[in-house]
Formats: sequence, structure tokens, C-alpha cells
Amino acid sequence: RDRILQWIGIPTCIGIAQTKTLAKLANHVAKTAERKPGSYPAELAQVCNLAALPPQDLDDVLQATDVGEVWGVGRRISKQLKEHGIQTVLDLVRMDPVTVRRGWNVTLEKTVRELQGQPCVDLDDAPESKQQIACTRSFGQPVTELEPLIEAVSEFASRAGEKLRKQNSVARELLVFIHTSPHRQGPQLSRSVVVPLRRPTDDSRLLAGAAADAMRSMYLPGYRFIKAGVILVDLQPARVQQQELDLEPEQEPETARDRSRLMVAMDVINQRYGKGTLHVGSTGQTAPQRAWGMKQERRTPQYTTRLEDVPVARA
Repeated sequence: RDRILQWIGIPTCIGIAQTKTLAKLANHVAKTAERKPGSYPAELAQVCNLAALPPQDLDDVLQATDVGEVWGVGRRISKQLKEHGIQTVLDLVRMDPVTVRRGWNVTLEKTVRELQGQPCVDLDDAPESKQQIACTRSFGQPVTELEPLIEAVSEFASRAGEKLRKQNSVARELLVFIHTSPHRQGPQLSRSVVVPLRRPTDDSRLLAGAAADAMRSMYLPGYRFIKAGVILVDLQPARVQQQELDLEPEQEPETARDRSRLMVAMDVINQRYGKGTLHVGSTGQTAPQRAWGMKQERRTPQYTTRLEDVPVARA
């Protein structure tokens, strides 16, 4: 990505180092040197490789950086460190990790060890499956009617179902919430409901239907809602199946039908032709016509994934 941006002439800033904490610090130096000339040596702008710096030059960079700029050092810890005379990153690097653990916690100790060049965060080739999957959005404008709210939570549930299938899991419950804006005048309301599913599922149709039913039970007229969301909870691997007694032989219940092939086809088509190409009917119209859609006037152009957003240079 960064090579592509540099090739088309778009400034980019990257940091290179042997540990995650140092890499984030190098990224900060690269950005600051680019935006604030004179704060760091000019050669560190855009691309900062701390691993390639001579020891004295590295110490100078760490000495010029406030301790609060370290990833993982918040305002409270930064204030405490400064009260103990630790003003710069170089001061923090020279601290004894055991002393840091006794005075603060094991997290800050790992941060110090990472700054000293000892990797403490392992890379995961295959991240663990999520225990919850959420899809929440703030509306571009307040929504007062029930129908757009049903469209919104149906869309959120459908997207959450896509993420659920991607990690090969199913959900047993989903939580739906909605609330007004606390920063606007008028009546305030915040409600949520947990919907247990008859069978664990990853079917977007069933998830969207459950979310729509939850919204119908929560909705009250007279409020200007600004945000809603769907959270899938109580997840389990898809290989675990729940069986039931055959108590409805005359008509197969809708939740018992296997629509896994339909969901796979839906995901493949949306991945190839774009999100929303195939969608659940209750999600309503396409994005430009949705009353609850987000404001995206200042959305960052998609330089690497959308041909129309790539800048054109004419000589």
C-alpha cells in the first residue's frame, strides 16, 4: 500500500523497528518530522527506520520525544512518570523493567522492554474467533419513523451475519439497541433488547428478521433516534449443531431449513460485485436513497481499491 501511494505521489509516513512499540514510535516520528519541520532530523520524514540509526542518533530521537507519545502510555501514567522525573522516551528506556513492574504494572513493563528492543507481543498467524460481533452506526440525520429503523437494523444484522460466516461461527442470541442523541434538545430515549434464537444460526435472513422484530418491540413514536446497532452474542463454532425432537412433522419450521449454500452464494456475489449487490429485502433501498445513511462528505478516497479515486497526473 505504501509503495503504491509513493508511486502515485501521495505522501505517506511509515515507521520501521524491531518491536511493535518501537515501530509505532517510529511512525510518530515520521509523521511529526513531515508535518513539523525541525522537530526531528529531516531525513526521518515520511520513512523513519529506527533500527538503522546509530546509537547516538537513536538516543537523540528518543530524547526529543515526550514520554506521553509512547503507545500504551496514557495521560494518567504519563503524569505519574513525569512526577518521578521521567520526561522523555529516553528516560523511560533507561528504566529497570523490574522497577517499572513494581511501581506500575506488567503492561508498562512490557512497553519498556519493547522500547529496549525485546519483543513481547507475538504475531498471530490465525487470530482467534471473536466472542461477539457488532455492527453499529450513527445516522446521518435523526430518524423518527419505524420503517427506516427496521431497514437499518436489518442491514446491520445482515453485515454481522457475513462476519459471522467468515469466522465459521453461529450465534444463539443477538442484542439490538437504539438511542437518541444526548447532545440534542428534545425527549431522550435509550432502549435495548436481547433476542434468543430458536437455533444457533449464521443465516442473514433469520438474523435480520429477529433484529426487525426487536426494533418493532422497542420503537416509540415522538423521538429523534440518532444511532442503532446489532450485536451477535453467545457465539459457538458452526460445527456444533443443536438437535430437536421432531414435534412439527406436518410443516418444517423456517429456522430448520439449511440455507448455507444460499448464504455462501450471497457472500461470493457480494465479494465480487460489491457489498449490497444481494441483500435481504428488509434492508430496503440502496445506499444513496437511505434516510438513515451516514454522512460521508469527508470520506477518505479509496486510492488502492477504487479506480475512480486514483489521482490523475497530466504533464
